[in-house]
Formats: sequence, C-alpha cells, structure tokens
Amino acid sequence: MFEKLFKLKEHNTNVRTELMAGITTFMTMAYILIVNPNILSATGMDAGAVFTATALSAVVGTLVMALAANLPFALAPGMGLNAFFAYTVVLKLGYSWEFALTAVLLEGLIFIALTFLNVREAIINAIPMSLKHAISVGIGLFITLIGLVNAGIVQTGMFHIGEDNLDGLVIQLGDITSANAIVAMIGIILIGVLLSKNVKGALLIGIIASTLIGIPMGVTNLDALKFGSFVPPSLSPILFKFDFTRVFTMDMFVVLLTFLFVDMFDTVGTLVGVSSKAGLLDKEGRVPKAKQALLADAIGTTFGACIGTSTVTTYVESASGVAEGGRTGLTALSTAGMFFLALFLAPLFLVVPSAATAPALVIVGLFMMTPITKIDFNDFTESLPAFLTMVMMPLSYSIADGIIFGVVSYVCIKVLAGKRKDVPLLAYLLAILFVLKFIFKI
Repeated sequence: MFEKLFKLKEHNTNVRTELMAGITTFMTMAYILIVNPNILSATGMDAGAVFTATALSAVVGTLVMALAANLPFALAPGMGLNAFFAYTVVLKLGYSWEFALTAVLLEGLIFIALTFLNVREAIINAIPMSLKHAISVGIGLFITLIGLVNAGIVQTGMFHIGEDNLDGLVIQLGDITSANAIVAMIGIILIGVLLSKNVKGALLIGIIASTLIGIPMGVTNLDALKFGSFVPPSLSPILFKFDFTRVFTMDMFVVLLTFLFVDMFDTVGTLVGVSSKAGLLDKEGRVPKAKQALLADAIGTTFGACIGTSTVTTYVESASGVAEGGRTGLTALSTAGMFFLALFLAPLFLVVPSAATAPALVIVGLFMMTPITKIDFNDFTESLPAFLTMVMMPLSYSIADGIIFGVVSYVCIKVLAGKRKDVPLLAYLLAILFVLKFIFKI
C-alpha cells in the first residue's frame, strides 16, 4: 500500500527510513506545541485551546502535504508569524485577537486562489538556480543558529560591548558550562559519532539520548508526566471566533499584506532550500508538485484560522527528516501521526527539552551546506547574490529577508554587469516589490 501511494522504490527509500524520518521531524518541531500557546495566550486566547488548535492544524496541513504532494515536509503554525499576530497586531496595535484571526483566514483564502492561479509556483520558478542552492545553505546556517541559541551555547540580545560602553544587538558565546549547553554538546558529539558509523536514525537516537542524559542534570523536567492531562483541551473558546466588521479597512489591508508577504517567502524559501538538499529539484530547478505543496500551506492556514491559531507554514525543521533519509510523503504522514498522538500524549512529548533537540538542528545545518558546491564562485554576478542570501538569513533571523537581499542584488548586479538575459522576467517584478516593501515598511 505504501509503495503504491508514495512510490518508495522510485525515491530510493523504504518504510522504516520514512517513518524514522517523520518521527525525527516531529521531535525537532514539537516545541511549537509549547511555544505557540504561550505566545498566543498573551492576547487573551485560551492556552489549552490553542494547544489543541496547534496540533490539529499541523495534522491537517501535513496530511495534505503527504497525500497531495508526496513530499517529506511538515507544517505547523509558524514562528515569527505567531509573534507578529500576538505582539504586533494585538498587543502593540491594539486590535482584538478575533481581528487577527480574521486576517489569517483571509490570508489562507487568498493563498488558495493564488495557488490555483499558479502565482506562487511562478515565483518559485523565477528564483535563479544559484540562489536556490544558496537558500538551502542559508537555511542551514539559520537552523544551526536556532539550535545553538536554544541550547544556550550562544546568546543573542543586548550586551555591553568593549570599553566604549556601547550597547548593541549581538551574538556572543553563551554559558557553555551550563547544564543545557553541556547536554547539547554531548548530543552533538554523540550524533556525529553515530553518523560516522552510518547508524540509521542517528538524529532521533541523539534526541532521545540527550533527553535521558538531561534527567540527572536537571535539564529534562519530568513534572509534565506526573501532572499533565492526557485529554485534549476543548477548542470552544477560540473556534470560529472571527471579526468581520473591519474587513474592508486600511488597517486590515496592512496587517493582511504583512501576513501574506512573510508567509509567502518563508514557505517558498523552505520548499526550495530543503528540496535542493534532498536532491528533489528537477533539471530546471523546479520543486516537484510545488502547486500541491503550496496548497497544503494554504489549506493549513485556512483550517488553522477556523479552529483558532495563527498562520500555518512549511517548517524548516523538515530538513531534519530529510537528513534522516526522508524523501516521500510517508515521512510527512508519520509526522502528522505524531502530532495527532501528541494531542493525547502531550505530557510525554513535552518533557523533551530544547537542549535535546538542539543537537539535531546543528547537525541538520551541516547537512544543508552541501549545495554550496553547486554555486559558481568564479562568477561574481552569481556568487555575491548567493552569498548575501546565505548570510542574511541567520543575521536577519528571517528566511524571507535572505531571499529579498539575494533577489534584489542578483537583479542589480546582472543588469549593471550587462547580463540582463540571465534574469527571469518575474525576478525584475519581485525585486521592485521587495524594494517597495522596505520603502513603505510593510
């Protein structure tokens, strides 16, 4: 059945590999089950209900990805977008969370329409091949930074700098003698050894081992097992809670445009970058079944808004499953199954600390670097835009901003160097829109 549905032999994989890959993907992104309710509850939304909505929206979006696109990518409410929802739209601008959910609903419906009109697929195809490889590398660096920060190995924030008594937003070495950092570093070394010995499921083994090591070190908190409930909280406090009174206002337009823009290019970047690493891109650099993959994102967002959560998007942590050998929708199917189980076994999954998943993210960052060899560094009209794409993702903490710097610099350098024919027509339009985004601070 699995062979017929997912074409495993054609993708040089098997059921065991796909299931392990799916579980690994889930383990590296299960944090969203904790983080999303914490963030959205700041708006007054019921945290328990948001937990259920987070898990169910991940199940639905990932199932569509598995069955319609047959790709090893998982979806869930996106980080960054949930923060914009809570801290900007509601807490800063003063709108209700019902207003914000309405914007998310409209975003999903618009994305469904744009997907059927092939607009989003055309954008993917307009990104030059060198930038597609660079996106993979940039995502790798971004994932590594997330992992290191989660483990406390590095710190981001405002720090005292030098003797001039200046303060600035910097990245610096964290407290590597802390229990979290030690557990993470042990995990990195352990996974490295397992990989060198070609052990299947190295990332998942590393996560589980790090979790167990963290128990005597006080990193893994077992209290959730003792006091946690195994019954999913009700959705009723946030189910279909929309506010349509301001749909045709400029306020809704600005909020909706921001949701659309960030989600559009975060998803595009993730699909392209992880597909490049997995060797799924065709000879023309196109993502297989991109239309269906983008539809999964749109359906997930629309469904998520209806049950009460922020924008659902394709997760960059899907790269961890790809690194374990996941190549088909069976990987996504098993991830969706894990999110469903999480509804009833939440305490069991929530004991896994970020220090235990951080090693997997760091190692995945290493795996994502391989497409860099496909970039022609002797052609500066290709290599400089690619370089800016790679470095701006971790430095700006945004996949979308990395793509923006890459595309705009690619168009400018190619035109000024007299190589206009190398630039896809749609890339010119994208570059103009990106520049306008910064001018008007959208």
